Amino acid sequence: MTQIPAAPITATALPPLSTTVAGDPAGPGILLAHGATGSIQDNYGGLIPALTASGHRVVAPDYPGSGESPRATGPLELDALADALVAEATAAGLETFTLIGFSMGTAVSVRAAARHPERVRGLVLTAGLAAADARTTVWLDLWLHLLERADYAGFARARALSGFSPGHFNALSPAERAAALDPDPSLPPSGSAEQAALVRVLDTTADLPGISVPTLVIATTLDALVHPSHSRYLADHIPGAVYTEIATGHLPMAERPEEWEGLIQGFLARHRL
Repeated sequence: MTQIPAAPITATALPPLSTTVAGDPAGPGILLAHGATGSIQDNYGGLIPALTASGHRVVAPDYPGSGESPRATGPLELDALADALVAEATAAGLETFTLIGFSMGTAVSVRAAARHPERVRGLVLTAGLAAADARTTVWLDLWLHLLERADYAGFARARALSGFSPGHFNALSPAERAAALDPDPSLPPSGSAEQAALVRVLDTTADLPGISVPTLVIATTLDALVHPSHSRYLADHIPGAVYTEIATGHLPMAERPEEWEGLIQGFLARHRL
């Protein structure tokens, strides 16, 4: 994958994360890692009830500047973010857990598994990447450009067009389309710029061969933001990983939530995770 040079960043301490904890305290643990410019509610609001209904204990932290988590005072760094999520899981009583990562959350999950192998029992990686290629970097640069200029109408348009498949976007009702394109500046998470900037520079390629837990990689085949070849790369470089596809844009939780949930639940059940 083509890499775009970027200036080095300096890691800064993360503020406390706002974390949702739900489900049976005695159930198998799940730790959720959401995507950049998203939140736990945006990415996993429909999945958490399904996971708790199947007996899991779910720990779901919002990144700095998402949900109720305060914004970071400097750049985000992948190691610090991965460590912070694991710390939230252990603070909630999970000794071990399966990590479910979406988009940037796949890199957070892989790095957490590499740094805390004694904690991680499995991985589910959806619409993910090990490092941004040229096309994804252009999208990220556009997001950052619009956010820097407080162009929230432009940011909403860019995020909708990169997030939804053409068929899904064209099928939205007028009200749904208006909601997707809402320029309200309070709608994007306050930490969107820091999160997008992290996606631009992260790289987990060296971590992948050392992953030794059951792993499911779910490619979103109509994805304009993170091409499905990135998921193929993850599956090809994580030993024993299972690769599957879902015909959606970048947001399967919006386009095909039942199918996405079924893939995740089936994997968890097969491996008793």
